[in-house]
Amino acid sequence: MNKHDIEVNLKKAAAAIMDADGILIGAGAGIGVDSGLPDFRGDDGFWRAYPKLKEKNLSFSDMANPSWFDLNPKQAWGFYGHRYNLYMNTQPHNGFSILKKWCDSKLYGGFVYTSNVDGHFQRAGFSENQIVECHGAINYFQCTKSCCPDIWPSYGSQIQVNEETLQAISGLPRCPYCKYLARPNILMFNDYEWNSDRTEEQEDHYTRWIGARNNVVVIEIGAGQAIPTVRSACEATGAFLIRINPREYFVENHGVSLPLGALEALQKLDMKIG
Repeated sequence: MNKHDIEVNLKKAAAAIMDADGILIGAGAGIGVDSGLPDFRGDDGFWRAYPKLKEKNLSFSDMANPSWFDLNPKQAWGFYGHRYNLYMNTQPHNGFSILKKWCDSKLYGGFVYTSNVDGHFQRAGFSENQIVECHGAINYFQCTKSCCPDIWPSYGSQIQVNEETLQAISGLPRCPYCKYLARPNILMFNDYEWNSDRTEEQEDHYTRWIGARNNVVVIEIGAGQAIPTVRSACEATGAFLIRINPREYFVENHGVSLPLGALEALQKLDMKIG
C-alpha cells in the first residue's frame, strides 16, 4: 500500500471514529511492540527474546505448556516469571492513552477484547469491567492442583529469575489455601486445567455491552492470523473495522487497512481527530 492510499484510509478511519457512539478495541501482541515488548511472531521472534531456549530447541508452544509446572517448576516459573517481571516493569506506550481518551469521549464508552496477558490496558486506566482478556492474565494466579475455584491477583509478587538458565531462583508462588504450587491464570497449549471463571465473567460483560450498541467502530491493533481469536471477535461484530497491523492488514469487507505500527497509526489518527 502506498503513502497516498494510507492517507486516504487514515481519513476514513478518523471519520469513522468521530462518528461512532462506542469503540471496540481488539488488541493482539503487536500493540505492545512500541512499549518494548516482544510479539513472539514465529519461532525466530520467540528465540530472539529467549536465545537460551533456542539452544534447547524449545519453541513458544513448547514452553507455554502447563506440564512444566509438574515436570520442572523452576523452569516453568523461570519462563513465566521472566515474562511477569518484563510486563510489570514495562510502561504502556502513549497509544493506550490515546485510545482511552477516544473511548471516554463516546456516549457508550469503549470495550477492549485482547489476547494479551500483560494487564497493560488496566495500567493505562481502562476499567476491569470494560476488558476481555480471552487468554487470561499473568498478574492473576491459580492453584496447580485446583484445590479451590479461586483466582487471586499476584499482589506485586517478585519472581527472581536466573537470566542465564531461565530458571526461577526465588521462592515459587504458592496457593494461599493449600500452599501447593501456583501458576499464572493464563490459557496455555494443551491446557485442561485453566480456570476460565474470570474470563467468562469478562465475556458476559462484553456480550451485554456489544449487544446493546448499534453505532460502534472497531479498532483492531496488532492481532495476527496464527491464533485468530481477536481478529474473529472483531470481524464478528459486523461493524466498521480499522485494522492496524504492519503485516496481515487486509480487510475483506466493511473497513480500512492501516499497515503501520500501533503507536504511529494511533498518533496519526489522533492528529486528524483533534
